[in-house]
Amino acid sequence: MIEFAVHTRDDGIGVVTPEGRLNMVSARRLKEILSELVSGGTTRIVVDLGETTFLDSSGLGALIGGLKSARQAGGDLRIARVSPAVMTVFELTNLDRVLRARESVDSAFDD
Repeated sequence: MIEFAVHTRDDGIGVVTPEGRLNMVSARRLKEILSELVSGGTTRIVVDLGETTFLDSSGLGALIGGLKSARQAGGDLRIARVSPAVMTVFELTNLDRVLRARESVDSAFDD
């Protein structure tokens, strides 16, 4: 079972770190976490994929769902520390154009 570390930084940015395989089973929980953050008023979110070893279409769907809800609430969702294996999934689906990977969690909202 995948673990999720979730915390909100002092600047109000929510950070979610899925550890392990982000697949059909764990994607449902990720979707819930992202939804809870946005409905609780945290609309700027970074998903730190540095500890994510695998990502499938369900995981991508959860990220895109989180992105949509964050943007509808006036915020945004960014991804950071993406491993080469996970980045390949983003590139194959062209979602690297929608969710541009950032080098680090700290720099995710620097633009």
